[in-house]
Amino acid sequence: MEHTENTIFTNMCMIYDDVGNVVVQNRTKSWCGYAFPGGHVEPGESFNDAVIREVFEETNLKISNLRLCGIKDSVRDDKTRYIVFLYKTNCFEGELRSSDEGEVRWVSLNELKTLKLSNTFDTMLEVFLRDELTEQYWYRANNDWICVHK
Repeated sequence: MEHTENTIFTNMCMIYDDVGNVVVQNRTKSWCGYAFPGGHVEPGESFNDAVIREVFEETNLKISNLRLCGIKDSVRDDKTRYIVFLYKTNCFEGELRSSDEGEVRWVSLNELKTLKLSNTFDTMLEVFLRDELTEQYWYRANNDWICVHK
């Protein structure tokens, strides 16, 4: 039995303040719609360092005291496993600034739910907000994608 598989590691971070607002990005590259900032983990880079770097590149915010709150896990049609490490923090400094990845801004959690969210972000949001969940797993059954929260 093979114990290795092709894997892509990425990350996403929910940055929140003390009054119920979160930083969102209206993505224009790779995929479209609102989601939290994040991106790919570079070869040899720690997962924690990768999310700090990606958030800074996309928002100009320096984040710290990250909490890993879960993962999104799926296997693509080409059999590559795609894992998104989901972090959150309320420790940040700097002035929010958009990048070529998309516009960033603060929104309330209530407003977030009314925006045009990126594909599957609405279900991923549950892992960020519900402490009893640690994984969102996607798999194919009869040509349909099925989402399971664990």
